[in-house]
Amino acid sequence: MEYAGAIYHAINRGDRRQDIFRDEEDRARFLSTLGEACQKTRWQVHAYCLMRNHFHLVLETPEANLVAGLKWLLGVYTKRFNIRHKWCGHLFAGRYKALMVEGGGGGYLRAVCDYVHLNPVRAKLLAPTAPLENFPWSSYGQYLKTPKQRPPWLRVDRLLGEKGIPKDSAAGRREFARQMELRRGQDEATEEQEIRRGWCLGSEDFRRDLLASAADQAGSNHYGSDRFRSSQERAMRMVSQELKRLGWVESDLTRRRKGDRHKVKLARRLRAETTMSLAWIAERLRMGSWSYVSNLLRKMKSANSED
Repeated sequence: MEYAGAIYHAINRGDRRQDIFRDEEDRARFLSTLGEACQKTRWQVHAYCLMRNHFHLVLETPEANLVAGLKWLLGVYTKRFNIRHKWCGHLFAGRYKALMVEGGGGGYLRAVCDYVHLNPVRAKLLAPTAPLENFPWSSYGQYLKTPKQRPPWLRVDRLLGEKGIPKDSAAGRREFARQMELRRGQDEATEEQEIRRGWCLGSEDFRRDLLASAADQAGSNHYGSDRFRSSQERAMRMVSQELKRLGWVESDLTRRRKGDRHKVKLARRLRAETTMSLAWIAERLRMGSWSYVSNLLRKMKSANSED
């Protein structure tokens, strides 16, 4: 189920529980790919934790695009993992799980983010006396840094607010750490079970609203097309804005050569900031085949890296 402003706790594991992160470079590569996905989808990540054979993400979708975004993220990371390790085939164990989370200030976002940040404790990857930030591959340590030191796609204000911390300041970050160290010793078995096995985490009204929305969708097949149309409309707006900026009309896309430098720059933006395929971009910008566009973008990337 997707809608603008939805919050999810997304999890996926390695196929047959195999490792999806073999070393620190794999984890860094996943976070880099996640950053690219956030740029394309405008996701806001509230928490993450990368374990050996699975990951946790708590993310908010300003647009209704969870499925398209996760499809891109998992597909691209799998490709990069396979190339690096000279592997082939599936990396993840089928479809991810996405728990829907109420974000209206009822403490549900706090609960799921705490669950994610405390995952290394439950897995006994930290000694009882070791501070939580000793585990480097969760967003917990990022919360203790200044805003300039964090990735731009990590949003901290909502979780701090649910913990009663009004400001992302040095004092606020110390209070966050204090609360989390206290939290690690508390028993929240019922809450954890809801997060692990439920399909949503929220109030009864939130649950009823989701069920009513699901019932409205039952038997229809327009949901996927609506999702595609939303992504397509965003890409179309980008094209229209760029044509206006260049002083072009629609016929200029056909009149100008396929490899026109302005077309290539726009194609690069569309690839970086949307989930539209190379085939769609090639057709919309009148650039020939998707493989030709792919080659142009590869050459552009190579030229920029040499600079």
